[in-house]
Amino acid sequence: MAGPLTFTLLCGLLAVTLAETTLRPPAVLSLGREVIKERLTQELKDHDAINILQQLPLLSTIREKPAGGIPILGNLVNSILNHIIWLKVTSANILQLLVQPSDEGQGLAVKIPLDMVAGLNTPLVKTIVEMHMQTEVQAIITVNASERGHTHLVLEDCSNSHGSLRISLLQKLSFLVNSLANKVMSLLVPALPKLVKTQLCPVIKEAFEDMHVDLLSLVRAPISLGSNHLEFDPLSPAIKGNVIQLKLGAKLVNSQGNVTKWFKESAVSLTVPALDNTPFSLTVRQDVVNAAVAALLPQEELIVLLDYVLPELARQLKSSIKVISTKAADQLGPTQMVKILTQETPDLLLDQGTAKVAQLIVLEVFATNEAHRPFFTLGIEASSEAQFYTRDDRLMLSFNEISSDRIHLMNSGIGLFNPELLKNVTTEILNSVLLPNQNGKLRPGISIPMVKALGFEEASSFLTKVSGIKHPAPGRAQLLGEALSWEVGPALQC
Repeated sequence: MAGPLTFTLLCGLLAVTLAETTLRPPAVLSLGREVIKERLTQELKDHDAINILQQLPLLSTIREKPAGGIPILGNLVNSILNHIIWLKVTSANILQLLVQPSDEGQGLAVKIPLDMVAGLNTPLVKTIVEMHMQTEVQAIITVNASERGHTHLVLEDCSNSHGSLRISLLQKLSFLVNSLANKVMSLLVPALPKLVKTQLCPVIKEAFEDMHVDLLSLVRAPISLGSNHLEFDPLSPAIKGNVIQLKLGAKLVNSQGNVTKWFKESAVSLTVPALDNTPFSLTVRQDVVNAAVAALLPQEELIVLLDYVLPELARQLKSSIKVISTKAADQLGPTQMVKILTQETPDLLLDQGTAKVAQLIVLEVFATNEAHRPFFTLGIEASSEAQFYTRDDRLMLSFNEISSDRIHLMNSGIGLFNPELLKNVTTEILNSVLLPNQNGKLRPGISIPMVKALGFEEASSFLTKVSGIKHPAPGRAQLLGEALSWEVGPALQC
């Protein structure tokens, strides 16, 4: 794709706006005119639109309308037309498409410039008489409602743009041949728009319909989340200025193909950013983002024989417990066991340009691997900094050092004590055991199939928090509220 293009993934935008009653979709895909132009251009190539232009029946069409003017001259021209050996398009090109809001402001106008050369051959001359033909086709993309109330995108009003037709001779020959060529060109002026409408417009409409189907299939492509999948389903389209917006439903599907969670429209505010220099963006509601993280990191239980795996931490733990109870510390054997249970899946929080994950953890310490009751059970409110980065078409997520924000004594077999005494050593255990386990599960990343399908290769990501609507710097995507932005395209220096 030409030029620096970007892809934006916005997650977790604004909090609930109580005054707002309009239901919001789980996600919105915004397609800018750059994507529409590139995809429709490719579809026209795939539908062999150039060949359609080269096969336009120019001669039979102008013969349908007899030459006008002075009777004697008209009869002469008509007689010559009957002896034309052939009249056809010898070369054709579709120039760069232009997509912009329609004059009525209710849709997108797609302008398709055509550049053709037609050759005329007659026994009057030995050489081919060439004519340069330029015109522009315009079609309107609008949103139509079906009888069942469903809305869908359609391409309509396909015809020549008013005043866009230009026909001229490429070379001058004899007076008689020039007169004949001028007469042929005057006949092509009404004939060519008719041919474009009857021969090319159906192909343009087919190309648009196939482009629409392809885009919807890209939207529906499952996004892998470990053994689960996140799937989007188009709900309804809308046209906003230069942009086509697709409201999307969302669902989580397990490895057996069963839907485990539906994301319905809600009152959660989902502000969709203006694309500006960004060809397309995917805006995802906060609850969908958290569900994706939860699918990658389900609740789990980790058991480690501390003395064998992390002997230094085992000694630190024994020293910390000795401060609480010497008797308990002496009971710790070489098979002392630590059990870590994640009570809830991590909750992603975006704030002031940083991302954090909060999670509730239960940590139990057993004297040996044969003990049935733990020495004590701690409840830990932990948090970690989350780092987002990209690799090809994948959104990558990893957690940095875990911190224990709050620690509670849930039960104890060695008497009541202040759990803060164990805060340092238990935090180190979480960083040595839980953190590598979670990052290992996150390491494959989240693949977004539509990225490479639309021709993007490289990516960069950044976090920010802004209030209101702001325009991004060139090559940067826009963020609203608290959001994660994922840019995809050629590497950009900003």
